[in-house]
Amino acid sequence: MSKRQTGRSVGRRAARRAALVLVFFTAAAAALVAYPPADLALWVKALHVVAVISWMAGLLYLPRLFIYHTDAARGSALSETFKTMEGRLYRVIMNPAMMLSWVLGLYLAWSVYGFQGGWLHAKLAFVLLLTGVHVFYGRSVAAFARDDNRFSARQWRFLNEMPALLMVVIVILVVVKPF
Repeated sequence: MSKRQTGRSVGRRAARRAALVLVFFTAAAAALVAYPPADLALWVKALHVVAVISWMAGLLYLPRLFIYHTDAARGSALSETFKTMEGRLYRVIMNPAMMLSWVLGLYLAWSVYGFQGGWLHAKLAFVLLLTGVHVFYGRSVAAFARDDNRFSARQWRFLNEMPALLMVVIVILVVVKPF
C-alpha cells in the first residue's frame, strides 16, 4: 500500500469518527427533544458548553501546531506529521464542535431568550467573527497540506491570540449581560 493510499485510509477513518460523534450528539439531541425532561434547556446548555469547550480547545491548539509546523522543513517527516495532526484536529474535533455549538446555541437563543437582548446580538456577532477565524484556520490547514504557508511563526503567534480574545468578550457578554 502506498503512502497516499495509507493517508486516504486514515482520512476516511477520521471522517468516520467525526461522523460517529455527530451521530451520537444528534441522537442525544433527538432523544432530548422526543422525551424532553422538565429542565431541557439546562441539558441543551450543558451540551452547548461541552461543544464550545471542544471548539475553543481546537481554536487555541491549531495555531500552536502551525507555529511548530512553520519551523519544520518542508517535506520532512515532522512536517508530514503536523499535516496529519492539523487535518484531524480540524475535521474530527473542530468542525463537529463548531456545528454543534451553533445548532445548540441558536436553539438556546430562540427557546430561552427569544432572540432578545443586545448582549445576545453582540454575542452572535462575536461568534460570527470566531467562525471566521475557524474558516481562516481551515484554509490554513489546506495551505500547510500543500506546503504553501505564507505566515511566519511570529505571525502565527499573533494570530493564535484572536480566538482567546474573542472568547473573553463572548464569555463576558453571556455571563454579565451588560446590555
